[in-house]
Amino acid sequence: MTLSGKQILLIISGGIAAYKSLDLIRRLRERGAEVRPVMTAAAQQFVTPLAVGALSASHVFTDLFSREDEQDVGHIRLARECDLVVVAPATADLMAKLANGHANDLASTILLATDRPVLLAPAMNPKMWMHPATRRNRAILAGDGIPFIGPAAGEMAEGGEAGEGRMAEPLEIVAAIEGMLGGAAGPLAGRRAIVTSGPTHEPIDPVRYIANRSSGKQGHAIAAALARLGAEVTLISGPVTIPDPAGVRVIRVERAEEMRDAVAAALPVDVAVMVAAVADWRVASTAGNKIKKRPGEAPPPLQLAENPDILKTIGHHRSRPRLVIGFAAETENVAENGRAKLDRKGADYILANDVSPKTGVMGGDRNRVKLIGRDGAEDWPEMSKDEVAEKLAALIAVKLSA
Repeated sequence: MTLSGKQILLIISGGIAAYKSLDLIRRLRERGAEVRPVMTAAAQQFVTPLAVGALSASHVFTDLFSREDEQDVGHIRLARECDLVVVAPATADLMAKLANGHANDLASTILLATDRPVLLAPAMNPKMWMHPATRRNRAILAGDGIPFIGPAAGEMAEGGEAGEGRMAEPLEIVAAIEGMLGGAAGPLAGRRAIVTSGPTHEPIDPVRYIANRSSGKQGHAIAAALARLGAEVTLISGPVTIPDPAGVRVIRVERAEEMRDAVAAALPVDVAVMVAAVADWRVASTAGNKIKKRPGEAPPPLQLAENPDILKTIGHHRSRPRLVIGFAAETENVAENGRAKLDRKGADYILANDVSPKTGVMGGDRNRVKLIGRDGAEDWPEMSKDEVAEKLAALIAVKLSA
């Protein structure tokens, strides 16, 4: 309950990302916050006040000239009776209003009338985000001391559109809120953690490499979940295209050997969670120039060498963390291979999952894992990768407090 007793005024403006505000409300209330929602007219075209009100268990404020809400100058009361004003999503239109002092609806009037801190989570088409007018408005707002969370880069709702403009994920916004409000110390306060994430790229020549399909989503989610519980987290990430999690120190590497060295340099820690899909092999001798295809000639043979086993190294290290957790990405015999890995690697727990193409786990947003420990195994239901991360972080907190 890191936000217990905190009052959040959540302004939802119009855009497809408004659907994420529903999950944001749930996440805030899980942490003990009271959420008071304000919706613009455009926001109500994407999500309904009924849904927002049901999740927030609060009256939804929509109209600057409401006879009921404005009997006691309600917009001033809303602007002052909170600990933080969060705008998620913050559209280009609402950012422009705030930057230029416009106040022609309830949301913009509250933003001008508040004396509380404000957090903006922008969401818009990439070309709108990069437009000179939006960049000017962002610079004005930043100069006024207003912090931003996001936007992230990725695919847009519109087909064929991609780039910077996606609203930050709800848990990233929650982490930023917790940081601004200085929530109560979490159960992992004072603990140190290493998390590895993503693939490794093992070069063949200057333009080619051996890799795998890992997106890094699960590892990044676990790093963020540990940080939200108060841990000091070092995330060692292979090449990924997802944003860094909030409140986490990130070290970027490319090759397995670089990841091994970065992990060793980050010791000692209390817990290590080895999520990265490290390539088992590398090319024994990387070509200095691009290997050319020659007509009529067979492709040159690639001599492979075994990469270091990072999980096994940590599991038997002289500075071994108190808790060592690994992942076993399998396409067959998931439970059996996971148990064998537990013994062989010296881990305390293995989270085994099926990553065969039919599951969509590699690169997807959902996961289904089997938690394998020394005293047995437990099947977890299919969940989002964020939910898997939260469940694992809670387990880590319990184990380290024992």
